[in-house]
This record gives sequence, structure tokens and C-alpha cells, in this order.
Amino acid sequence: MVSVARIRLLFRRVPILVLALAVLVVAAAGAFHTPAFAQEQSHGWSLRDLLFPRRSERVEPPLDIEKARPKPKKKSKPRPPAEPETPIVEKTTDAKVVLVVGDFMASGLAEGLDTAFADNPAVRIVVRSNGSSGFARDDFYNWPVEIKSLIETEKPAAVIVMLGSNDRQQMKVGDVREQPRSENWTKEYERRTDALGKAIQDAKVPFLWVGMPAFGVTKMNSDMLAFNDIYHSAAQSHGGEFVDVWDGFVDENGAFVTSGPDINGQPVRLRSDDGINVTKAGKRKLAFYTEKPLAKLLGLAAPGSITTVSAPAGAPVEAPQPAAAPVIVDRTAPMLLGDPALDGGTELLGAAPAAKADPNLPGEKLIMEGKAPAASPGRADDFSWPPTTQPPATAAATPDAATATP
Repeated sequence: MVSVARIRLLFRRVPILVLALAVLVVAAAGAFHTPAFAQEQSHGWSLRDLLFPRRSERVEPPLDIEKARPKPKKKSKPRPPAEPETPIVEKTTDAKVVLVVGDFMASGLAEGLDTAFADNPAVRIVVRSNGSSGFARDDFYNWPVEIKSLIETEKPAAVIVMLGSNDRQQMKVGDVREQPRSENWTKEYERRTDALGKAIQDAKVPFLWVGMPAFGVTKMNSDMLAFNDIYHSAAQSHGGEFVDVWDGFVDENGAFVTSGPDINGQPVRLRSDDGINVTKAGKRKLAFYTEKPLAKLLGLAAPGSITTVSAPAGAPVEAPQPAAAPVIVDRTAPMLLGDPALDGGTELLGAAPAAKADPNLPGEKLIMEGKAPAASPGRADDFSWPPTTQPPATAAATPDAATATP
């Protein structure tokens, strides 16, 4: 039998055993929940590992989770090839001066003309514009008065005027401020434009008056069209030439366009987002409309052409080559199926009362008997062998030749 002392000792050790088992269970549960257990189980484990689990310094992500792939970059649209820069040549001392006057649109036109005549040493573009000027505010800048001093200073061979984009505003006529496009406003506006044309004419300088293009503001376009009519009349009244650029900045329906064909027919942006200012391509297009009439005023064959330099004194002068003799080509006259001579007449059907058909006529033989008239020598339907040729004068005397028209 178990002694009482042994039983007491057993009961004293029971709490210790229970506590040890509880610690083992908690430690084992914590070890199974740590990521390091899966990595270190291949190396074995001990009671120390269960009681004091070691933390993994690095936690690897599960294999079934893939890394996020970077989003593909959007492919940008290919940029159009850059236009080759026009080589700028040094202007000669006696280069012809082209004076460009007007508002900010005239400045853009002058920039385009600079590009157009960059390779021509005999033409120099001079711009004397005032961006905020116009005819409506002659108190700010009076163009009929200022143009005289500008011409005296620059001594241009030609003048180009481009004005009007700032003129949709009130105009002071006497002591009254008139509304744009009113009757009195229009009369005064015509008087001021006429004064500018007369001032250039009195200076005896040929000039071009470039009209306004379309703008992005719909109400503005109707005014610009009315202004262009006034400019056209002022230019013609004083010996100038009006250059219409309207069609270059509208579509086939006459509506304003921001983008359109350039001087080479390629689609480009012609106007800025405000629908008023002009891009570099638009400036070049303005100049494109002005190049030919300007070259005519300056006596040039075309923009970019170089004036002919006279031969130095004493240099031999080559005689002009004689003109080549014209080449005479001998061709057989064609036969017309509708020739009245085939039916023995001289007029078309209905011109005279129909006569009784002669069965011996070539036309009757062709219809009734299926016999075609004899072919003229050398004609495509002449199948005689060997082929015969006959001079046109002799062929004209034959009956068949009389039926062919020259």
C-alpha cells in the first residue's frame, strides 16, 4: 500500500506537471503560427525552440502570389518630321525693301515672308507694325499720318498693309462715340482706310493690302468680311492690289478651322487655342498668299529667285542661240462617222429637207450592202499590202480625203 507521505508528495507535484504541460501546449501553438517554423523544421527542433521560438528576420511571400507587373506605357503618337530650316543668306546692300505695316496679324505675315524670302539676298523684309493699332483708334496710332514718315525712312520698293483685327470697337466721330458697323461708324471707317491708301499712292510706292482671315469668334467673322470689302475698295481706288486670304483658314463650308493644310498640303495647326492668333505654319500660309503678287511688284519670277547680275564691263557677251526649227509631223486626218459628206450632204440632219438617198453613196453602201469606203493611204484601216503612203496634198484630192475633217 502507498504510504501517506508518497500520496502527499504526488499531490504536491501535480500542479507543477500541469503547469509544464500548459506551457508546452502554448509554446507549440505559437511555434506553429510563426513563419519561421516552416523554414527551420528541416533543421530539427528542440524544447528550447518550443519554449523560446526564434523570430525570422525575413518573411518570404507565398509562392502563389506574383509580383505586380508594371503597367505598359502608352504609346505616344509619332511626331511629324520637323521641317528643314531654310538657310538664311546675307542680304545685299542694294536689296529691295518690303515694308510691312499693320497690327499683330501684320507681324505674323512679316515673319512668314521672312521665311519665304530667306534664301533671296535681293529682298529684305522690314516690319513696322503696332500690335494694338487699327483705324478705330486714330488717337492711339494714326496710320495715314505715320505711314508717310515710315516710307521716307525705309524707302521701300513695296508696302504691304494688314490691319483690322482690333477695329471691332466704338469709334469717336466728332464728339459722339459710334457703335461698330453703324452708319456713321462705317462712313468714318471708309474715310480713314481711304486716307491710308491715298497716302501710299502719293508716295508713289506699289502696295498690297492683305485682307483679314476668319477667326474663331462667329460674330467676329461677319465684321471681318465687311471690313475686307472696305479694304478691297480702298486698295483698288488707289492703285493697290487686294490679297484675299479667307479661303486658306476655313473649311469647304466656309467655317473657321483651327487646323488645315499647310503650303504643302499637309494637315497642320494654323491657329492657336484662342481662335485669333496664328501659329508658325499659319504665318507661313499668310505669306504664301502674298508671295506671287509681291514677286510681281518686285519684278521677280518667283519667291526665292535671285535677281540677274549684269556682266562686268568688257566681258564678252554671248550671242543668243537661234531658235530651233519647228518639227512638222505628217499625220493622216481622222475620219468622222458623223461627217455629212458620207451621205452626200454638206449639213447635218434637219438643216435642210431630206433628199432621196443615192444608192451609190458611201454611206448607203455601208448601210445597205455592208461595204465600207476605201481607206485613205496610211490610215489605221488601210490594210493594203505593201503599205502605200501618199502626200497630204494628193490625198486631199481623192474622194475619201474629202470626207475627212482636218
